[in-house]
Amino acid sequence: MSHNSFGHLFRVTTFGESHGPAIGCVVDGCPPRIELVEEDIQIFLERRRPGQSRFTTQRQEADKVKILSGVFDDPQTGRQVTTGTPIALLIENTDQRSKDYDAIKTVYRPGHADYAYDAKYGVRDYRGGGRSSARETATRVAAGAVARKIIPGVLIRGALVQMGPHKIDRANWDWDECAKNPFFCPDAKAAAFFESYLDGVRKAGSSIGAVIEIVAENAPAGWGAPIYGKLDAELASALMSINAVKGVEIGEGFASAELTGEENADEMRFGNDDRPLFLSNHAGGVLGGISTGQPIVARFAVKPTSSILQPRLTIDRSGAEAEIVTKGRHDPCVGIRAVPVGEAMVACVLADQFLRHRGQVGESSAWPSRP
Repeated sequence: MSHNSFGHLFRVTTFGESHGPAIGCVVDGCPPRIELVEEDIQIFLERRRPGQSRFTTQRQEADKVKILSGVFDDPQTGRQVTTGTPIALLIENTDQRSKDYDAIKTVYRPGHADYAYDAKYGVRDYRGGGRSSARETATRVAAGAVARKIIPGVLIRGALVQMGPHKIDRANWDWDECAKNPFFCPDAKAAAFFESYLDGVRKAGSSIGAVIEIVAENAPAGWGAPIYGKLDAELASALMSINAVKGVEIGEGFASAELTGEENADEMRFGNDDRPLFLSNHAGGVLGGISTGQPIVARFAVKPTSSILQPRLTIDRSGAEAEIVTKGRHDPCVGIRAVPVGEAMVACVLADQFLRHRGQVGESSAWPSRP
């Protein structure tokens, strides 16, 4: 019962701590003969890598991934492919500053997992949070890169759609804009505002939360299961497992409570491709726990970074009252780098659901031809 693994047929086990020598993961269940080289993984790690702007932690990690097992040169093509055996991925830590945390060896940081870890295990790694650090999410991004190779036809993209109380204007949505600003924001006007807004938060020694939206397009109808293997339930579980995430919604989410039945129902007509044409997507591409073929839409809320320069009241391990200021290098809005992590978790869930679907019903769709 280590609880360091997730997935069923596509299964990922992560290991390592924030200030240990390395972090990594083992990906099991990847089918054989899929082309995979380190560069396929590195491009996604580059998007999550710290220190790329003044709006993220200045910890300088190259996040260079090494494939240790599970690949071999195909004698027919000469290209490196998966073998069907476990794929071990390693990322070395190179810029730890453990001394930054000496002052909190016995003091619990408010909003962090310090006390909860101590209560459960009787020991905690105070150096950056150890296993509870967001540093661990680099391994998920690496695993997500492998997952995308299993479902190459599915396009998975994420965007920051809210920072603090400030939401983007969806009329300005432009996916290409996400690569042009440090926030993964699809609204250029909002991104410009976030620069000055987050600068103010950062200079005040504080932090702010965010909302991230992940959209997966081209997933066919039929993935998932009606009861305990619900696609939306597994997406919610995967996204909630990301550090600092405090809420998840699928499709219209909590806003659906404000809609009438007429407004919320995604009406259907028959499309030109002999498939149903949905007139809306309040369900977020999932009905009854099974994908509908529409874009799968999930959003998650990321709380403000708990490591801030403002003094906060706390206690130490003996129960004595104290005041704490958390020094070190921290994200003023950890939601920014959560975008590629959210994409990766969605990719892992969809790859797992695809393999399970194929194992149960095969490759073909059960949807009948139009009479």
